[in-house]
Amino acid sequence: MSTNTVAGVRPAAEPTASQGAAAAFRGAVAAEWTKLFSVPSTWWTMLAGLVVMAASALQLAIYAANDNTNDDPLDDRGIVTVGSVVIDSVELTQYAVLALGLLAITAEFTSGTIRTTLQCTPARGRVLLAKAVVAGAVTFALGLLLGGVGALVARPTLGGWGSAPAAGTIGDIVAVATYLALVGVLALGLGAALRSAVLTITVLFAILMIVPLSLMEPDIAVLNRIADVFPGVAGGHFMAGDTEPYPGAVGLLLLAGWAGAALLLGRAALRRRDA
Repeated sequence: MSTNTVAGVRPAAEPTASQGAAAAFRGAVAAEWTKLFSVPSTWWTMLAGLVVMAASALQLAIYAANDNTNDDPLDDRGIVTVGSVVIDSVELTQYAVLALGLLAITAEFTSGTIRTTLQCTPARGRVLLAKAVVAGAVTFALGLLLGGVGALVARPTLGGWGSAPAAGTIGDIVAVATYLALVGVLALGLGAALRSAVLTITVLFAILMIVPLSLMEPDIAVLNRIADVFPGVAGGHFMAGDTEPYPGAVGLLLLAGWAGAALLLGRAALRRRDA
């Protein structure tokens, strides 16, 4: 009998390297989850998102209903789906949601607590990935809630000029949540690279809205095609389920590519620069 065996019972096997890494990653995710929900800014940001979504959906639904009550029947918009109102409301609401992603990293650089985070989890890539998992999951769940609130506000406001097929509305809400999760991760990656909340939100505003709109303003074909690859435009095509200038699935892939590239940029900056 082996000297390591007592009363016929073999000792428990030591965890493998992969099991140890998985356990460490789970611990990092749990830590990031705790940090995110232990600060008031998270809750205030969520509340701001709900208020902006409700107000935007209400305003857009009123506009849509009023467009069908003018004196010229040829100008009527006809029946409007609740999902389309929710999707249009994301244009403003997303900036409240983006704050969750960028503050998850920039707030730690501002306060200096990033040093404690990296002392607890020296693997910087693991830290950023854990933050991305938490930010993506939270913004996706928040997106579902926001979409539901927008639909509840828009449906009665549209009245007889609104349509809310169950499958279509649920699909639109899930698309909105997916879009917000990816732009939340995009914000996190840029925040890791830029380390400033103000600078990060400025860059996000530029790539999501200012630059694409500037490219599309002259209505030149080649500039329009360039604008179509920017994350906000690609996400819009995805949420709307467009077929032109490319299928909605391509828009999702483009948006995911932007989010992935931002994470890689943030990871490179986090590894090369001092905390």
